[in-house]
Amino acid sequence: MNDKLKSNRDAIDLIDRQVVELLNKRVVNDGGADELTVLEKISRFNSGPLTDGAVQSIYRALMIAGLDPSAVSVTAGITDEIDEQIIRLLNQRVQHASEIGKIKSSNGADYYDPTREVQVMEKIALLNPGPITNSTLQSVYREVISASIGLEKRLIIAYLGPESTFTHQAAIRNFGVSLSYNAIKTIPEVFSEVENSHADYGVVPIENSSEGAVFHTMDMLVESDLHICSQVYLPIEHCLISHSSVNEINEVYSKDQALGQCRHWLHTHLPNAERIDVVSTADAVLRAKKNSHIAAIASELSAQLYDVPVQERGIQDCFDNITRFLIVGKTRVRPYGKGRDKSSLVISLRDEIGALERALRAFATRNINLSKIESRPSRKKAWDYYFFIDLKGHFEDDNVQSALKELKDFCPFIKWLGSYPDVE
Repeated sequence: MNDKLKSNRDAIDLIDRQVVELLNKRVVNDGGADELTVLEKISRFNSGPLTDGAVQSIYRALMIAGLDPSAVSVTAGITDEIDEQIIRLLNQRVQHASEIGKIKSSNGADYYDPTREVQVMEKIALLNPGPITNSTLQSVYREVISASIGLEKRLIIAYLGPESTFTHQAAIRNFGVSLSYNAIKTIPEVFSEVENSHADYGVVPIENSSEGAVFHTMDMLVESDLHICSQVYLPIEHCLISHSSVNEINEVYSKDQALGQCRHWLHTHLPNAERIDVVSTADAVLRAKKNSHIAAIASELSAQLYDVPVQERGIQDCFDNITRFLIVGKTRVRPYGKGRDKSSLVISLRDEIGALERALRAFATRNINLSKIESRPSRKKAWDYYFFIDLKGHFEDDNVQSALKELKDFCPFIKWLGSYPDVE
């Protein structure tokens, strides 16, 4: 490893140990300040190179999780000292990350490295003694990594719009708030934006736990030369958004689907409030912004974008509604290893007895686990199908290569769609 690269990574490892320790200390000390006061304070502490927006997004991720139940009241001076140390260390971290980015860029590496990011998240989880949860730490570090990338290159992320949708939320969950986002009208146009280098990466939905596959995305994966670089699993959570508390709300606005998905909660907590269907959740939040007696049902991201408080989170009636999103780009992601890579491919079969069984045997005999197989009309001729396959392993693994070599003997069409870390 390059000596300069190693030196900067060693420095980051030391900083991460200190930051994790301080974050755990922070969540058990309550200085009594509200969210707005904390965000204003940490901006004063920030001397750069992190932007004020970046440090606020880092702290917002921390505050969403809240203080630990064991937190004790302390003077503001104690929490100020902790916060100041955290901001100082994070600024040092992004400076070291910037040096690493310059070295990697000079060698032709991409700024966005999904495998490296998984390694970072795994490392901070191992460093964490608690009480802060690993998921909270990962949310904080998502924003730290985003800010680091943003200082090197303002990556442009195209996503299926409009703004503040769950696809937008999935994009920010994967890339953080410090990059640039463009809402695109259709899935094919998202792919086109990346193919034509108008965006660096695209974010599209691929399947929902309740409603199944998103066929437009499947079709574009066949047609496009882009690769799957990463995946995001996003629980679909609805929030009640308003300037007023629940007992002061007279009307609730949202799209009809969202109102329906929160029917039981609304009946229990707002039985007398009128429910009004509008064209988008964004429109609902804008109405709530203008009228304090109106509430909107929308994502937390909508509340942040339009600066309207969240009064209640998780008001949906079904709590196991999860959508999987794909990150697509020109990047070929290196193996993560440890049995934690996933590969996606699409094949076609000859119309003959045992064709599917023979294809499946190519994986089974090599102990390759198929986590998903789904058929889709090829649209080339009637009753001709593609089979989309997700498997455990990386395209570069010997057993995967061996299986693909066997498939070539009897599959008219094989296309590797991408390999990426298999994390949720």
